[in-house]
Amino acid sequence: MSEERKDTKSAEDQKLKELEEELAAKEEEIKRLQERLLHLQADFDNYRKQVARESATLARRVQDQELLDFLPVYDALERAFRALKRNNDLDSFVEGVERIFAQFAEILKRKGCQPFESVGRRFDPAYHEVLVTAHAEAERNVILEEFERGWLRDGEVLRPAKVKVSLGPQGGEKDGGDEGKGNRN
Repeated sequence: MSEERKDTKSAEDQKLKELEEELAAKEEEIKRLQERLLHLQADFDNYRKQVARESATLARRVQDQELLDFLPVYDALERAFRALKRNNDLDSFVEGVERIFAQFAEILKRKGCQPFESVGRRFDPAYHEVLVTAHAEAERNVILEEFERGWLRDGEVLRPAKVKVSLGPQGGEKDGGDEGKGNRN
């Protein structure tokens, strides 16, 4: 029996040794995978920071380009005011400002911006912001006056027009006294 016990103990020792080796191998693999995970997390964090830096740089370059497009207008206005002070020629000054205005309009056009007409058209909340309402001969919801022009960029509203809208003729409808009140979106 003692021989049998030795064989059993030897087999158990062998099995235990194999399990310990297997455990050590698994622990080593876990350690390797954890280190890899840490490296991947660090790489991703560095990538995220790099993308944020590049995005900020790109935004800055776009802003710089926008400014460069408008600097010639500023320079022309500066020259016009200098010439007015020097020569006191109002007609030439007005002519110069008109050319500058055309230059400015061309820049806006190149950027896909264009104004849209509002007076005489029906109020549309997608295109107009009501500042004032008033009774008028025009039918209800027709725009009477434009305080600030509306602009489109590539067919989409960049800025709604600020307008005065008709409530229709006085006494036509009971509207609860909306006279002079605006609708701020």
